[in-house]
Amino acid sequence: MITWMQRHKKYLIITIWISTIAFVGAGFVGWGQYSYGDKAGAVAKVGSVEITMGELQKSYSNLYNQYSQMFQGEFDEEKAKSFGLQSQALQYLIQQALILNLAKSYDLQINDTELLNEIKTKEFFFKEGVFDSETYKEILLRNNLSVKEYENDIRKELLIKKTLSLFPVEVKESELNILNTATGISDKIEYKILNADQIKIDTSDSLIKPFWEKMQNDFMTEISYDIKFIKQPKISKEYDDATLSQYYNENKLHFKDKDGKILSLDAAKDKIKEELNAKETKKEALRTYIAYKKGELKDVTIESSTISASNNPFNKDAFDIVSNLTSSSPFSKPVMVGEDYITFELINVNPSKTKSYEDAKSEVMSLYVDQQKREKLLEMAKKSFSTFKGKTTDFITGNDYSKFTELSTEEAVEFLNTLFGAKEKRGFVPIKSGKIVMYNILEQKLLNNTLSEKNNPIAKLKATMFNEGLIKNLQNKYKTEIFIEGL
Repeated sequence: MITWMQRHKKYLIITIWISTIAFVGAGFVGWGQYSYGDKAGAVAKVGSVEITMGELQKSYSNLYNQYSQMFQGEFDEEKAKSFGLQSQALQYLIQQALILNLAKSYDLQINDTELLNEIKTKEFFFKEGVFDSETYKEILLRNNLSVKEYENDIRKELLIKKTLSLFPVEVKESELNILNTATGISDKIEYKILNADQIKIDTSDSLIKPFWEKMQNDFMTEISYDIKFIKQPKISKEYDDATLSQYYNENKLHFKDKDGKILSLDAAKDKIKEELNAKETKKEALRTYIAYKKGELKDVTIESSTISASNNPFNKDAFDIVSNLTSSSPFSKPVMVGEDYITFELINVNPSKTKSYEDAKSEVMSLYVDQQKREKLLEMAKKSFSTFKGKTTDFITGNDYSKFTELSTEEAVEFLNTLFGAKEKRGFVPIKSGKIVMYNILEQKLLNNTLSEKNNPIAKLKATMFNEGLIKNLQNKYKTEIFIEGL
């Protein structure tokens, strides 16, 4: 899931503004090591609208909390960095500012009555079922928000909604009818699943070896590295309170709880000691590295090993460093592996070469068996799809994947997507997993399916396309200046 989201993160922006409401009660997640002082300082300017550091921090916090919920709490600052969360947070605010510039050009405003009516709908400000002003102030205070700051944010949100309401996206009745028809078709089918497990394949050398000979260059050994290395074990020292306090004050952003809040000095003491010990260990490792490089190392054990991508007793970072060493620059600076620091020396690089048949046999056999099973299963489907007898379903739609219990959800979705796009009454659907589903459409009927304009995907698609077009148009109209490097 994380990989998919990283590839498609630009499509995760669902709305043009971020509701300040998401911030209230969710807890504030700080900007990590990115601290730029004055919250009121402008980090960007769009047209005549400035974006402050405080707004950027809130935007980041909102996004962080949304992702954390999405990942059920398994989300941290490292993942946030890989998702480009800081940049996303700023882009949200830039989009918001573009709409606010447009609102200014139309002289649109939010009056006090509109503001109050909106705030009174928020249930987290209720007491005994109705809005309570004391509860309102208390919750804002608990979330480090002033009334003025919160109400300004709500005004902005309402102003954006009001501006976008000037451009209603309508869906024609004919479009609704088309989608109702397309999603309302149901089929009653007979089907049979062919599974590759039913097929036995001859794996004698007389068949496997010729298969290997045609593609032997696809089966290569890994590049491996002969190395020497020295370890610097973790150093554990005692530190006085003054040292701990000084380090905490200089690096307090390092010490946060699971919600991203900065720990107190007492709560952070163990972590402070860990960091100080790590620094001392690294210092000693660097001294040893210099002595090793000069050939002046004494009383330190030098170990040897041969490593590759699949045979790596260290970690990925260490392997990446070793793989970039050369004969002219064979020494690495100390690399942290677990709690130790390790210095590597490259002795020799063993290049990749073609595997012998015996070494490649298990890989080749797996590939051969898979290919043969798919071919034989396809041949079986071609011979029997026009006459097979199988199970009969009730009337099903493209959403009834749970009714195919012999298939996984992914397999059933793949089958139904193909089935409801098929023109033939009888046929078969090869699935990526290797199975083949033969089908015979017995009957079709149109369900009484009525989508409203609100829940119609066409309306959502048209609104999304309009908003994207509007933003592009406004980007050309209003200049955007960003005052923070790297965002």
